[in-house]
Amino acid sequence: MLNLVLFGPPGAGKGTQAERLSKHYNLVHLSTGDILRSEKAAGTKLGMEAKAYADRGELVPDMLVIDIIASQLDNNPEAKGFIFDGFPRTTTQAESLDMMLAERKAAITMTLALEVDDEELTRRIILRGKQSGRADDQDENIVKTRINEYNLKTEPLKEYYSKQGKLYTINGIGEIDEITRSLYHVIDSYTR
Repeated sequence: MLNLVLFGPPGAGKGTQAERLSKHYNLVHLSTGDILRSEKAAGTKLGMEAKAYADRGELVPDMLVIDIIASQLDNNPEAKGFIFDGFPRTTTQAESLDMMLAERKAAITMTLALEVDDEELTRRIILRGKQSGRADDQDENIVKTRINEYNLKTEPLKEYYSKQGKLYTINGIGEIDEITRSLYHVIDSYTR
């Protein structure tokens, strides 16, 4: 089973690359944001719990997110593997994910980190904001705050996976197809 964690800062291209990887390797794409939205829309018990936190302006607690991900894993017993997009975001979440996978006799195969410098990220997000009309993506101060927050929280996560020998960094600057080929190369080299 091929279980990948794909992470990178906002604007690094995770969603695009996760979609390509999931199709190429026939993996179930687990985007935490998408899962939370679909659970809420479906009115599931977990979705309603998540909605209650969101309605109060609070972050969904780690254990609730883990329960939602566990539900997705259990709903896809025939999957060849999973790509985790947007989760884990902290070492605590990574530890919980490892325990949850171990209970299912599985583990994270490798972690792929898209590396993009802050200046390029800011440029990409602001451009995306102009194209999509999202006001928060057009405010440079908000964008820089989100990037800084990501950098602070994920440095320990990189160390966590590096100590396990599972961290692979990929240059996230360049043509989309070129970045995809780099990801394929790293995965194929590891799984041969």
